[in-house]
Amino acid sequence: MSSMSLDTTKPLDVERLRQDFPILHQTPPLAYFDNAATTQVPRPVLQAIVACHEQYYANVHRGAHRLSQESTDAYEQAREKVRGFLNAGSVEEIIFTRGTTESINLVARSWGDANLKPGDEILVTELEHHSNLVPWQQAAERTGAVLKMLPITDDGLLNWDALDELLTTRTKVVAFAAVSNALGTINPVEALTARAHEVGAVVVLDAAQSVPHMATDVQRLGIDFLAFSGHKMMASTGIGVLYGRRELLEAMPPFQGGGSMIHRVWPDHFTPAALPSKFEAGTPAIVGAIALRAAIEYLEQTDLAAVHEHERQLVLQATALLSEFPGVKIWGPAAAQKAGIISLTYTNPTGRSIHANDVAQIFDQAGVAVRAGHHCAMPLHDRLGIPATARISFYLYNNSAEVSRLGPAMEKVVRLLRR
Repeated sequence: MSSMSLDTTKPLDVERLRQDFPILHQTPPLAYFDNAATTQVPRPVLQAIVACHEQYYANVHRGAHRLSQESTDAYEQAREKVRGFLNAGSVEEIIFTRGTTESINLVARSWGDANLKPGDEILVTELEHHSNLVPWQQAAERTGAVLKMLPITDDGLLNWDALDELLTTRTKVVAFAAVSNALGTINPVEALTARAHEVGAVVVLDAAQSVPHMATDVQRLGIDFLAFSGHKMMASTGIGVLYGRRELLEAMPPFQGGGSMIHRVWPDHFTPAALPSKFEAGTPAIVGAIALRAAIEYLEQTDLAAVHEHERQLVLQATALLSEFPGVKIWGPAAAQKAGIISLTYTNPTGRSIHANDVAQIFDQAGVAVRAGHHCAMPLHDRLGIPATARISFYLYNNSAEVSRLGPAMEKVVRLLRR
């Protein structure tokens, strides 16, 4: 993303960081490379979760008693922590959700249904996770808008030559990922956002794979909506964030009805609460928000530029190692244009394409955890002409010794699946 620098003079102290993650110290040893799906949780976050349950757990915004007040304070402190982390203009622009998927669905349902009409166009890319594609397909069906897709090049980059034709004054939404969860492609967020705004389109950024790894400044980038998930940045599952520009959120109707999102209810109508409560119906993920605050505080002790550079070095090491094996193909752009993600396929010496599930299972037998499948990006895999890939994804606690284990794991794949 354009808001972060690849240069750093302070490398991560990875071995010190690793001491904070109990799950990494198993017997037999585990190399965990499924971080694009879910990251592991450090002790400070685990301690924050336990402290909440042991010391001040109660429902928020409702009780007059001490526990409720303390829980509410901790929950709202988490919102302020997210605001600062993203450099949002106000806490009212931070909506807690269950994750990236719910955040994008909220925008597609609330903003989309209120603003899209027949003939309007929605532009997504071939790189998108289903969470940033299917909600827009559904919005197009409901409103009569037309969904268009920006193609990619053969090396997994956005095809800018096609943008001039696809991006027009009819385009009302441009929805894209900051980083591809399948290929690791880092998209030019600032440049694409500027182009979208030139035609008056609203930008919806899937930042699930970028916010945990590189500094994100929503005001500098000019983002209209941004979504990410806590469980991809060392917090709990079931907690996510939607950032939205305040004037857009103010004008949007509520996404869900129920408790907490109302100001006043009569038998036949209601008035919604002010932001951010307007979009937080029901009891929220209180502990999840507190865990997210602790995870951000943990990340703030590191240099996110150093995190990205560390992951890039692991990608370079893994790419060089895996490229020594005939039949291994690594998909996507070069390491300089990607985040800490490698997706590969393997064709054995007889010319038989080995399914990614078989590769991942053999890796697992060697103590290396990777992902296999289409990674919720079926149109992308169709574009590449492959059913699935084995995905290796890194985070700040992975080290070079773990990457070295990919060699013996791949050797085992070659040996067992040579025919």
